[in-house]
Amino acid sequence: MPQSTSASPYLLEIAWEACNQVGGIYTVIRSKVPAMMEYWGDQYCLIGPYFPSQAAAEFEPTDDYSDIYGQAVLELRAQGVEVYYGTWLVTGRPRIVLINPYSAFSDIPAIKYFLWEHHRIPTSNEDLLHQVLAFGSMVKRYVSLLSKKTKKLVAHFHEWMVGSCIPDLRREQVPVKIVFTTHATLLGRYLAMNDPNFYDQLTSVDWQQEARHFNIEPAVSIERAAAHGAHVFTTVSEVTVRECIYLLDRIPDTVLPNGLNIRRFTALHEFQNLHLTYKKKIHRFVMGHFFQSFPFNLDKTLYFFTSGRYEYRNKGFDLTLEALARLNYRLKKAKSDMTVVMFFITKRPFHSINPQVLHSRALMEEIQETCESITEQVGERLFYEAAASNEHKVPDLNSFVEDYWKLRYRRTVQSWKTHQLPPVVTHNLVEDQTDDILHFLRASNLVNNADDRVKIVYHPDFVSPANPLFGMEYGQFVRGCHLGVFPSYYEPWGYTPLECVASGIPAVTSDLSGFGDYVKKHVKKYTEKGIYVIDRHEKGFSESAEQLTNHLMEIVELSRRERINQRNKVESSSEMFDWKKLLVHYERAYQLALSSNI
Repeated sequence: MPQSTSASPYLLEIAWEACNQVGGIYTVIRSKVPAMMEYWGDQYCLIGPYFPSQAAAEFEPTDDYSDIYGQAVLELRAQGVEVYYGTWLVTGRPRIVLINPYSAFSDIPAIKYFLWEHHRIPTSNEDLLHQVLAFGSMVKRYVSLLSKKTKKLVAHFHEWMVGSCIPDLRREQVPVKIVFTTHATLLGRYLAMNDPNFYDQLTSVDWQQEARHFNIEPAVSIERAAAHGAHVFTTVSEVTVRECIYLLDRIPDTVLPNGLNIRRFTALHEFQNLHLTYKKKIHRFVMGHFFQSFPFNLDKTLYFFTSGRYEYRNKGFDLTLEALARLNYRLKKAKSDMTVVMFFITKRPFHSINPQVLHSRALMEEIQETCESITEQVGERLFYEAAASNEHKVPDLNSFVEDYWKLRYRRTVQSWKTHQLPPVVTHNLVEDQTDDILHFLRASNLVNNADDRVKIVYHPDFVSPANPLFGMEYGQFVRGCHLGVFPSYYEPWGYTPLECVASGIPAVTSDLSGFGDYVKKHVKKYTEKGIYVIDRHEKGFSESAEQLTNHLMEIVELSRRERINQRNKVESSSEMFDWKKLLVHYERAYQLALSSNI
């Protein structure tokens, strides 16, 4: 472990999502902090952009500027830059420097000019690009100031959004060792979304032509310049190594697999009880959503889900839907009494929650209140009757219920019941007629028919305690389910199946995701541990869909005891994905950088 002395290296980690939650990299940075603090201590600091709304919740400023990070902040502030120094309020409480991108907007014309003049990096007039360029310019100034205070400084940049200063740091020969990580090449994500043969055609891609086609040439040019300017270039999985070679023209020096702070998920072996607790909450939603049209046995119902950014092909939504349609056919043909409720949790533009869904939930809550009132009334009268009567048999409980409550019960239930099918989507989508998920469901008639063994709930919004339909945290929802389904086509790493494993819930991934590829190469007997890896690398769509269908069928056919045993194995295997185990890859990258003479 580095000792806190001027002779040991200092580590500066720069990310657009440090103290700024936008996407998956926020999870990478935040979950890694406790392990980083344990290893690096006071030598470690982060840099991120300052946005008041985010900082208000997660940042605590300090009055102590005595260390070298604080001293450099004061010097940068003296140059007229709006910069803050303090603590990021996450587990580990690391030091963090926050720089307001807008405080350098007056320099944008000059920044653009020199990026083109010195590095032939084109630019545009998009506001996000302006933020990125202004932030990068100030990070360069900060790193330059910091490098004068220590002889050993490593700066680790994450993604193109903070990489614009790397070419100038190298050009001006600032004494800092640079590590750059691409978590997903920008062009690769665009190509995969639009080309079903992305992996087959990767070797022949003209990066500049395609970047111009998608109108992302400035960002891709910054990403390429950062990759080539770094002393050590890294990516997050073996899956993206090939992508980096052909789209960025540099072979990564090492791979940095992503982990989680598993202790945050550990429930002191209470995960089975938590599963039951949150499953009951999901039961309540399912009753409100489906039982107004038809009931089914909740003791023989399994909850599957998928979640993530809405990328129909990249996230494997297309493959998941195809497998669900096949599973529904198989279960009906086998006359199975099991029901699968599949949740699609993603983010899509919507006008409002479907009034039918809200109305049904409100009526079910009224039925519950009525039942509770009747139960209380009957309980009190039954107790009095038992104490006062000489009879030993149970009296007619119906006679204990007042006519008012009988009428209210009957009217509420009658007004709740309907012959309409339960809606497959919980909200009124802006793009209802062109949505790919809805198009598949309608075309395949997988629309929550009474005899369907697979029911669908498409929820185009985040799950949160403020959500009127679920009223629970996303992590609680995950714990209440039986399986996470993520057979991605393009996924440089993939946190969603890893979060399932950390929560003791089995998960499906694919060998085209970084996580799935890592599992196949490093985890023995992973299927027995509840991790199902779909082969997509050299398989056709239909073949992969059939493999996924078989896995889903196997899970449906497990007994309750077998599912409990499987969750035990999943939970016990989660430790291998803890940052404490995976941080060694980061340390290797930093040692490579420090020993570099380039």
